[in-house]
Amino acid sequence: MAIREGDRIPQATLRTMTPEGPKPITTDEIFAGKKVVLFAVPGAFTPGCSQAHLPGYVVHADDILAKGVDTIACVSVNDAWVMDAWGKAQNAEKILMLADGDASFTRALGLELDASAHGLGVRSKRYSMIVEDGVVKKLNVEPDGAGIQVSTAEVILGQL
Repeated sequence: MAIREGDRIPQATLRTMTPEGPKPITTDEIFAGKKVVLFAVPGAFTPGCSQAHLPGYVVHADDILAKGVDTIACVSVNDAWVMDAWGKAQNAEKILMLADGDASFTRALGLELDASAHGLGVRSKRYSMIVEDGVVKKLNVEPDGAGIQVSTAEVILGQL
């Protein structure tokens, strides 16, 4: 069953890149006591994710943060090296790039996408959410799991 508004973010450990290399980061570290905009993409460096989804958050990062958001985070079922390289390629300095390498966080949310037909295996559906102190306040899951309509930075800005 997929996570819904009013639900608490499940306990999980993701990875993020640091100058010392990949570092584990827990959902408590990300969400506890904070207002977070989290968005997910099916894959780093893929066309829709690189041409539309992440760039919207890069362009609107200051506007989102100005609305009282502590962290903007992007998660994908990729490794920390890929997420770091993609973030750098997209000038996403203000976005916390999170790797869910084994899709455990994505599965815990119930938002996995079977992209095997495209040679990708289990990935994340495309979504965005506003989370306050670990509780989902707004959740925008793309109806087909992959399109870019309801999970954009512009939609999130309107919800903040």
